[in-house]
Amino acid sequence: CPLTWTGFSIEAFTGLWDFAKLTASSGVMLCLENWYYMILIVMTGNLKDTKIAVDSLSICMSINGLELMIPIAFLAATGVRVANELGAGNGERARFAMITSVTQSFIIGITFSVIVVFLHDQIGWIFSSSEVVLKAVNDLSILLAFTILLNSVQPVLSGVAIGSGWQSFVAYINLGCYYFIGVPLGFVMGWFFKSGVKSIWAGMIFGGTGIQTLILIFIVMRCDWEKEAQEASVRVKKWSVSNARI
Repeated sequence: CPLTWTGFSIEAFTGLWDFAKLTASSGVMLCLENWYYMILIVMTGNLKDTKIAVDSLSICMSINGLELMIPIAFLAATGVRVANELGAGNGERARFAMITSVTQSFIIGITFSVIVVFLHDQIGWIFSSSEVVLKAVNDLSILLAFTILLNSVQPVLSGVAIGSGWQSFVAYINLGCYYFIGVPLGFVMGWFFKSGVKSIWAGMIFGGTGIQTLILIFIVMRCDWEKEAQEASVRVKKWSVSNARI
């Protein structure tokens, strides 16, 4: 239809490189988070009594993964909401959306953490009937509860970062916290102190995810949302002018 498309134009590729950099940063940020827990399982596979360690950790990661679907949903919704409000120049509304999402997800995380603590000796029955594996899962239940609690906040804050356009900055934070603090700390606690999977997991969750979450909380609480909204409005106007020309 000539009224909607006037023909091919090289101007259609205007800003494509900026968009590619933004999407690449988002991909790196999320991959660094997902690979982190895969490394935890790989490290556990090199411990003594590997079968029991991997079985128990896999059960805990499966439970964590099921609950994690809720914070991931908050991640997507929060990213869109924050981006829309910033683009509309509503910095205070973006801040309110962030606080509301984090609070709701945190309450849900507390609920599931309490359930795990109270059912610490029963949650493993869903996946296994081996008494040895069930005992190992029971020993890891407190760490699982802390992991669920941290993961109820961290993905939502990542959604805020995506909506605010901080992907590159957060990717560096993830790299530093996960791979320069969490992994080495987990390795040291697991092998040098001979404490097994519990120490590896504790080192990685508190040294990596815990520090990363605290940094993200500090960033969003100190953020000047009105300034972010002004900058986002400028970008929206820039793209609007570019689209009008095309």
